[in-house]
Amino acid sequence: MLLACCMGMRGQDSFRFGTNTNPDGVKFEVGSRGFIVGGRHMLPVMGEIHYARVPEKEWKREIQKMKAGGITIVATYVFWIHHEEEEGRWDWSGNRNLRKFLEICREEQMPVVLRIGPFCHGEVYQGGFPVWLTDKASADPKQYKLRSQAPGFMEATRNLYSNIFAQVKGLLWKDGGPIVGVQIENECRGPWSYYMALKDLAVEAGFDTPFYTRTGWPKLNGNEEFGKLLPLYGDYADGFWDRDLKDMPGDYPKAFIMKDTRLSAVIATEALGKNQDTEMSTHDLAYPYLTCELGGGMMTSYHRRINMSGREVKPLAICKLGSGSNLPGYYMYHGGTNPIGKLSSFQESKITGYPNDYTVLNYDFQAPLSQYGEARAKYGLLNILHLFIEDFGERLAPMECVQAEKFVAADNFKDLRYAMRTDGTSGFVFVNSYQRLYETSDITDVELVVGGKDSGISAEVAFPKFDVKAGSAFFLPFNMDMDGVCLECATVQPICHDDNTWYFMAIDGIAPMYRFAGQDEIVATPGLEAGFDYKGLNIVTLTLAEAMYMRRLSDKIYMGHGKNLYEDENGQIRAIEEGIDAKLSMEACNKPFEPSFIEELKLNGKDNLSWKKLSVDSPEGFVEINEKYDCGQIYADGKLVADNFYMGLPWRIPARLLYRKECYLVTSEYVNEVYF
Repeated sequence: MLLACCMGMRGQDSFRFGTNTNPDGVKFEVGSRGFIVGGRHMLPVMGEIHYARVPEKEWKREIQKMKAGGITIVATYVFWIHHEEEEGRWDWSGNRNLRKFLEICREEQMPVVLRIGPFCHGEVYQGGFPVWLTDKASADPKQYKLRSQAPGFMEATRNLYSNIFAQVKGLLWKDGGPIVGVQIENECRGPWSYYMALKDLAVEAGFDTPFYTRTGWPKLNGNEEFGKLLPLYGDYADGFWDRDLKDMPGDYPKAFIMKDTRLSAVIATEALGKNQDTEMSTHDLAYPYLTCELGGGMMTSYHRRINMSGREVKPLAICKLGSGSNLPGYYMYHGGTNPIGKLSSFQESKITGYPNDYTVLNYDFQAPLSQYGEARAKYGLLNILHLFIEDFGERLAPMECVQAEKFVAADNFKDLRYAMRTDGTSGFVFVNSYQRLYETSDITDVELVVGGKDSGISAEVAFPKFDVKAGSAFFLPFNMDMDGVCLECATVQPICHDDNTWYFMAIDGIAPMYRFAGQDEIVATPGLEAGFDYKGLNIVTLTLAEAMYMRRLSDKIYMGHGKNLYEDENGQIRAIEEGIDAKLSMEACNKPFEPSFIEELKLNGKDNLSWKKLSVDSPEGFVEINEKYDCGQIYADGKLVADNFYMGLPWRIPARLLYRKECYLVTSEYVNEVYF
């Protein structure tokens, strides 16, 4: 298999947005290959967390966990309805305290992309538009038509932006603060004049940032003015919004192939329709390839209950990196819990006119960090990739994307899906054999050669034969400089290095072999204690189980040995809380009160609800509910504290929510829904 050259457009060298120099003189620039910070190529990792969906007292700890997992930029929505539910009455307190959240990000040296709307979506009622605004739009569409340049709507948005900026003033990059970018609108077809009117309002309010973004889907109606907004792309392995009740309908399988298009035909199909145009224009390809919504998990809706295994997001990210992306951006990286408003709950539902029904509180999204801060397996799997990006991102970012001579289609499970990133001498080959809910095939005796005619590589490098196990996703180095030692090729995945120790990971089904310049070949034994010395370098080949719990904290490597480690504000290394420590007791009882959100319990049209009294013996850890139900809600001292749609998995709840409170579980009758 020979990798032939299929270079993407380089585009212009740089884009000029707002002020990009901080008080220390560090420039945050945008170029055709992504971000350049302090004159050096940066390949950041962006993770979405919504401050209003996470308790204020937990913000610092959760940002620390995100840092430990390799996140280097935080993205967050500012939901209008969360802050101005009633016209003129702004709420920036408690979990809505945007300024405090940003100050914590500054303390943790975590840059932020602020997504300021006015429309945000994020499964919030009306995409974040307050009821008073939609009432005005209904009564006077000429003045208040939503998502238009109608005078009343523009003035309301100007007021929104001004109030947001009042909270963030002094926290922009140019002030020494964390805000490096601002997203304008979301999931909007335009017209372009509407986008420009919003950007003008944001700049007028004071948002002077290194870059301004928009979501890169769908294709815009009307002519785009190149270089004014940076499109960020996305892809999901499956979608709660889809109307088809079958496994991965439509174009979802295309998320798992190397491809020359950045646009996805599957995002927001409930609002944008199924026939989204994915053809790339010259202008599309001239922008850097950056993402803001790689599916870190997936929300579940009432009609479509998607059960993510946790294996999806790493291959998804590898396919994007192999296809030329220089920003993995995950939605969501940290789940959350919806606040409840004064006038209504804030989730979307058919009652509120939306096509899908959601839980009132639960916005867990099956993310790497759960709504309660638990670390799922994907947290560790992704961190292996993020450690590599931290150490090798400066090398990888300017590398050209070189695709195979012929793209492998999403329904082709026999041929190798692979691509290469190279600087003309060295590089990495990206391979994926995983596709959610599909049985892919083992590929044996792979003969991989990089270089040769039209390859962009100065000299051929032939890897030793290897087998690709079905369901695997990995990347291999060639001509990699290791402190003056050239690793010609290897059948292991590079992770990171620390002083003279270089860490790699063994790939399931492939013998770990290193070939150095001069044809020195070493077959390694996987394991932390089985490293070998080569010309003064200590080379360690970790197992997957070891690599998943490896962390770099304060520039030191720690091996977690089965525990997910993070560093707190005092410099102490701690393990993320996990496990089931408290004992849960359940006892059937008569209905003690009318549930606050009874309509959400009766989505299947049945009135018979089951009640159980709950008690726990400790505030520590988590408890599990394993019985079957359709919709479930838990009330503590009369207040809704947790809810869920059953989808075949245990329901985990922090014991602290129930301890020493009068608690009840209320469920509707189990129906045999389809779980994906």
